[in-house]
Amino acid sequence: MFPITLPEEAALSPVAFELAVQDTHGLEVAARLGADRIELCSALALGGVTPSLAFVEAAVATPGIPPVHVLVRPRPGGFTYDPAETATILQDVRHVLRTGATGVVIGGVRDATVDTDLVKRVLDAAGDAPVTFHRAFDSLPDPVAAVETLAALGVRRILTSAGATSVADALPALAALVTTAAGRIDIMAGGGVTVDLIPALLRTGVPAIHASAKCLIPDDLTIGLGTSSPAGPGGRETTDLGLATALLAAIRAAH
Repeated sequence: MFPITLPEEAALSPVAFELAVQDTHGLEVAARLGADRIELCSALALGGVTPSLAFVEAAVATPGIPPVHVLVRPRPGGFTYDPAETATILQDVRHVLRTGATGVVIGGVRDATVDTDLVKRVLDAAGDAPVTFHRAFDSLPDPVAAVETLAALGVRRILTSAGATSVADALPALAALVTTAAGRIDIMAGGGVTVDLIPALLRTGVPAIHASAKCLIPDDLTIGLGTSSPAGPGGRETTDLGLATALLAAIRAAH
């Protein structure tokens, strides 16, 4: 899409950096950057939904790409799924792992708690592949109980802003979740992550930080394509190399 150049690479940080990627330019950035893993998705402006299998294939075939963890979310909106949606999630989990993904990112809520039936079925479908529980976690009224539930089930990590829209507004709560997890499950900070916020996030003890590092490319529409895509001046999001580089540099510099 546009040329990519990077500064000389530094040593890898012990705190993992996960980059959310929603297009092929983002794949190029992730491969060049040296991120620890990517979360592959589509439509980040809607919170992210399941990407196409062709995009998963492109990701795992990209030279130098870090481990690919695929978001499996069948639609925008809330996280309570009916049986047909659950079946779609399970099939997508199987499909993306057969395509070569390293892990999957899922979430489900039932009666204001973790949808344990869904999570158990995803874990069974995923086999040895790691499973991340996404920010559906932040909609739960008892996050401590949710950490205990997910750790006991065998989920590898939780992506969370500690219940806030932006993780910057919930740093003490984030630190408390790390304490509750006690190394049994990783607490990965995400949601409104900025370069200036990195030192404070690292002080909470999180072992991983997640960011999308987005920028907006102007891209006018001559016709309306739906309520979220009206005609007129607008744009589309993609990964910003400079921001992604600065985020990773800040994580590494702190160590």
